Amino acid sequence: QVQLAESGGGLVQAGGSLRLSCAASGSIFNGNAMAWFRQAPGLRRELVATITSGGSTYSARSVEGRFTISRDNDKGTVYLQMNSLKPEDTATYYCNTADGPWDYWGKGTLVTVYT
Repeated sequence: QVQLAESGGGLVQAGGSLRLSCAASGSIFNGNAMAWFRQAPGLRRELVATITSGGSTYSARSVEGRFTISRDNDKGTVYLQMNSLKPEDTATYYCNTADGPWDYWGKGTLVTVYT
């Protein structure tokens, strides 16, 4: 059974940090590139960062230098370290495979950044 469980979101002041975690079932995690996405109210879901099974990473320009994606293959977990948070980072954050198919999504974790 596919399982994606995001956690770690919360309310944080601008300039602060959060670390998100995503526990993924083996069927969706093992050997696959994983990604973090986010969706702000009224906007489309967008890609934030990706990481291959070997650890190569990509970050969207809007978060480059502030967010870092990582993974623990033994634990089946993907992380997103978010530093220097800005109000425009406010969104619900989701993890999933980087390449799809995106038939299933977890509940996400809400990040709210205030000034």
